[in-house]
Amino acid sequence: MEQDALEADPYLKKRISFTHGDHTLQFDVANTLFSSFEVDQGTALLLRAMEIEPPRRVLDLGCGYGVLGITLASLYPEAEVVMADSDLLAVRYAKHNCTLNGVSNVCVVGSIGLERVPPGAFDLIVSNIPAKIGDAAIEQEFILALLERLAPGGAYWFVVVSGLNRLIPKLGTRHDLRLKQVRKRSGHAVYRLYRRE
Repeated sequence: MEQDALEADPYLKKRISFTHGDHTLQFDVANTLFSSFEVDQGTALLLRAMEIEPPRRVLDLGCGYGVLGITLASLYPEAEVVMADSDLLAVRYAKHNCTLNGVSNVCVVGSIGLERVPPGAFDLIVSNIPAKIGDAAIEQEFILALLERLAPGGAYWFVVVSGLNRLIPKLGTRHDLRLKQVRKRSGHAVYRLYRRE
């Protein structure tokens, strides 16, 4: 989207500034997108909690308007970053926000789960798991399917609202996952998941 076209976009709500470490990024957001008032606290908590080696290939599933993926793309310009969301308005804004922040190492796709995500393994997967899609979809699309796309030695870092803490540990036990809760604070919990070799 060109800047002039965006200013005329009837969905545009505002521009949000977000700082992570030495990087300050700008995000244009639409009225109907998740966390359109400010960057979600869970997303910010996840970025602060992550301890990773520089990744080569990153997937941000459920990217929304792009905070996780674009932040990682700006931190690791040598990495290939794939961002995917089922909401086409989110895809439109994520693409625009890549341009706005000058990141060119990103591919943004409209995808329900992994349907349209390019093939191949990722050494880093991130997500702010949407709570309202239901337990079965979380288990299949946001845990088990993503685990299959992790490269050997890769890690899946994700954040959930506290209400999902009843589900995530049960999934870890049921599927014998290498799952650890890394950080917890009022409202959110951050988990790290490794593939079993």
